[in-house]
Amino acid sequence: MEAKIPRILLAGTSSGCGKTTVTCAVLQALVNRGLKTGAFKCGPDYIDPMFHSRIIGAKSANLDLYFFRENTLRYLLAKNAEAQDVSIIEGVMGYYDGMGLTTTRASSYEVAKITDSPVVLVVSAKGASLSILATIQGFLTFCPDSNIQGVILNQISPMTYAALAKEIETRFGIRAYGYLPKMADCALESRHLGLVTAAEVENLRGKLQVMAAQAEKTIDLDGLLKLAESANPVLYEKVSLSCKEPVRIAVARDNAFCFYYEDSLEALKDMGAVLINFSPLNDETLPENIHGLYLGGGYPELYAEKLSKNTSMRRSVCTALDQEIPCIAECGGFMYLTESIGEYPMVGYLSGSCFDTGKLTRFGYVKLRAKTDNLLCKAGEEIPGHEFHHWDCTRPGTDFTATKSTGKAWDCAVVTDRLYAGYPHFHFYGNPAFLEGFYDTCLKEKHSHD
Repeated sequence: MEAKIPRILLAGTSSGCGKTTVTCAVLQALVNRGLKTGAFKCGPDYIDPMFHSRIIGAKSANLDLYFFRENTLRYLLAKNAEAQDVSIIEGVMGYYDGMGLTTTRASSYEVAKITDSPVVLVVSAKGASLSILATIQGFLTFCPDSNIQGVILNQISPMTYAALAKEIETRFGIRAYGYLPKMADCALESRHLGLVTAAEVENLRGKLQVMAAQAEKTIDLDGLLKLAESANPVLYEKVSLSCKEPVRIAVARDNAFCFYYEDSLEALKDMGAVLINFSPLNDETLPENIHGLYLGGGYPELYAEKLSKNTSMRRSVCTALDQEIPCIAECGGFMYLTESIGEYPMVGYLSGSCFDTGKLTRFGYVKLRAKTDNLLCKAGEEIPGHEFHHWDCTRPGTDFTATKSTGKAWDCAVVTDRLYAGYPHFHFYGNPAFLEGFYDTCLKEKHSHD
């Protein structure tokens, strides 16, 4: 199949160069123009897509070449960009940074190559002037097929930009698409897993509008739209999922539990699931008449006291698990099911207590291999996954083996035929058979009450 998708990929020279700020400013400006705008994020990030979604009023999808086969990635791009006037893909880390120190595998560069997307490089001008040109030259020549067709400079003055833009276009034959100046009042704060989530940013809507107004003044939006229109069609084969009878699945969604891959949730709905959002922070009990439970990741440690004080919800979740409701609990969801997070009691269905290590623990892409038959799969089956957390548990589980590309491996996750609970996250499109396993178990739960 073939899809015409106007698109650009906004890449960065490194984390912290301002690509999320530039992406959000451009997205908001395009939305303000009345354009139907799609948004994507390279890599396994959860937080940046939340900002995208707040702007465009729809989901932002992840494009990850570790999780997905090439065709699956192109299919998800086409699926989510359908009927959009333009789509903006935000890169991850530096443009060439992949899943290892010396490889571009799963990098933004590879996403651009596999999707044949035009690239605009976001370059921070903080503390530099002529050296910016050396940086740009390095990115242009590091891989001959970089597809970098322009740059946007961040944190730069109008006068300095005017001089450098002329040099960029003369020396390198690529477009300078504008700049953003320093905007201290619009800075997006960081936290140990990335940016502070969109729901927590005070006056986010106001900040976005200020950023969009600045983009209209100093970024060549018309030029970016023209570049996006020049993108070649995306070629893909449709990835089909089974269509099954409906089940009701409760999904924890609030400030404590907000890390979900939207395409994974969409896959559940495409199969027939009715997803019922609930809040472990604010609701008294689980939704009624559910056949499955999904507890995603997030920041339960920041809300541990409030989660702990909601004893009726903790009892409701524990009772449901005692009654063997099918459940996926990833990272923060896993922590919620343990005995405690720090000093605060949690659901207590799983043994073990969670504690702050003060640093990233067992982080990065992993291959998850089941040791035993379980809710999701048979023993020996695999799915790509990802760990990224500062908190650990005294009993993180031993029923899966997580292996990094370096060969380093560790045991993880607690599983039964009705439960997956562990620190690793995964994406259902990384191995749709895992989705089938969960869904079919939810169907069994539904029919057990017939």
